[in-house]
Amino acid sequence: MIKKDIVEEVAQKTGLNKSVVREITDKFLMVLYKALEEGKRVELRGFGVFEVRKVKERKGRNPKTGETVFIPNRNKVVFKISKLYKKKEGNLF
Repeated sequence: MIKKDIVEEVAQKTGLNKSVVREITDKFLMVLYKALEEGKRVELRGFGVFEVRKVKERKGRNPKTGETVFIPNRNKVVFKISKLYKKKEGNLF
C-alpha cells in the first residue's frame, strides 16, 4: 500500500475530498518527520511508537570485493507496534 492508496481509502471512508485528505496526510507526515528529526519520541496510543535510536560505528564488508569497510555512527528510526495489535488473533506481528 502506498500513500495514494491510503488517501483514497480514507477519502472513501470519510466522504472527504481526496485533495483535503492528501493535504492532511502530508501535514501529518511532515509533523512526524520533524519530530523524529529533532530526536523526539512519537507515540500514537493504540497504534505504536516511533523513535530514533543511535547505531554504533562498526566494521562491515563489501560483498563484491570482500574488503573491510568502516560504517560510521548513524541514527535509525524504529517502530514498535502497540500491545493491542499483538494481542489480536491472527496478527502479522
